[in-house]
Amino acid sequence: MQPNNLSPISRSWTGIIPPMVTPLLDYDKLDVPGVERLVEHILGGGAHGLFILGTSGEGPSLSYRLRRELITKVCSQVNRRVPVLVGVTDTSTAELVGVAEHSAAAGAEALVFSTPYYFPLGQPELMTYVQRLLPRLPLPMFLYNMPQMTKIQFEPEILRELVHDIRLLGIKDSSGNLDYFNQLLELKKLRADWKVLAGPEHLLLETLRRGGDGGVCGGANFYPQLFVQLYETATRGDQAAADEWQRKLLTLSPLYACGLYSSTVVKGMKCACSLLGLCDAQPAEPFLPHGPVEREKIRGILKSLGLPC
Repeated sequence: MQPNNLSPISRSWTGIIPPMVTPLLDYDKLDVPGVERLVEHILGGGAHGLFILGTSGEGPSLSYRLRRELITKVCSQVNRRVPVLVGVTDTSTAELVGVAEHSAAAGAEALVFSTPYYFPLGQPELMTYVQRLLPRLPLPMFLYNMPQMTKIQFEPEILRELVHDIRLLGIKDSSGNLDYFNQLLELKKLRADWKVLAGPEHLLLETLRRGGDGGVCGGANFYPQLFVQLYETATRGDQAAADEWQRKLLTLSPLYACGLYSSTVVKGMKCACSLLGLCDAQPAEPFLPHGPVEREKIRGILKSLGLPC
């Protein structure tokens, strides 16, 4: 089967594809100048693509109106310099398809879909759902394995069936389970153009060395050059340089732990972006931005990396 809408631009779907945070001014107001600065900052750092409305983009917490506004704004600004991927995961198929159609009309090039949350699906149901969903979508799609947030994952046995549908481009794995990641890489034996991207940035170098195709790393919102250089040195076989970039990458870990709950990861990224003058630090409700103590900790981390904050 062919994708419903093939891009006129040939894309490799490899490299560093940052999961962009969504700049907000309040719970339902987009920080438009912040979007503009952040997009240019990420692309200026050499990113190979841009993924919006994922976990880092707080997609499920945003109104459909705001999601559409963001999609239109980002696609217009990027203007196909790199591919824009849009997260469409939803509990409502109708709303999912609506966002997908808006994405295609705006100029996005691919969709990203994780397992529906709240009501968990069994694996046979999940496979059937993906198979029924694909013909309704106007763009090719990446699967997104995020069991921490959705309760279930795409098990290898159903992926061995789904991999043959070329409307699926590959999978982004944020499980952090390297044994599972290895099983995803095995799917390349069934389909050579199947892409496997890693989410957890501390595992980026290891996944690249195992045969991964790139990273969807949140830290590339505020320090894209670090991730791009790590990817490029690793893929050309410069192990010493890649190891050095990986050591620098690991110094970011405390930035994501300035708090007690899972929201601290996104709040840390948004705080870093605000300290660099890129966008407001406001997260989507019900969360609040980091306070002065956390901001100073994050400022110290950024300064230690030589970033101007």
